[in-house]
Amino acid sequence: QVQLEESGGGLVRTGGSLRLSCVASGGSFTMDAMGWFRQAPGKEREFVAAISWPGRNTNYATSMKGRFSITRDRARNTVFLNMYNLQPEDTAVYYCAAGRTYSSARADDFTSWGQGTQVTVSP
Repeated sequence: QVQLEESGGGLVRTGGSLRLSCVASGGSFTMDAMGWFRQAPGKEREFVAAISWPGRNTNYATSMKGRFSITRDRARNTVFLNMYNLQPEDTAVYYCAAGRTYSSARADDFTSWGQGTQVTVSP
């Protein structure tokens, strides 16, 4: 099973940007897709974006399309989430996940998860 480790979270002001990274190890060559989810306090985990590992197909949650961008570097087994114009409602723990298909927004379709990285957006 693939192991995932996120980094890049932190505190940012409204309108700022952050870049999250997720490094995969241990089984990365068998991955089909990687994605990002987030969970705010008191809320359910929600889909953010996903990307196919062999190719470059992407999938975004409608509300985040245009402000968030997912990319991957196969040589470094790393997926990135570039976040722009961040708002206080983007405050959450962001999780990296590996799964079977980039086209799914269901957490159940992602079988490996990182520990999460906190993103806090101040007003």
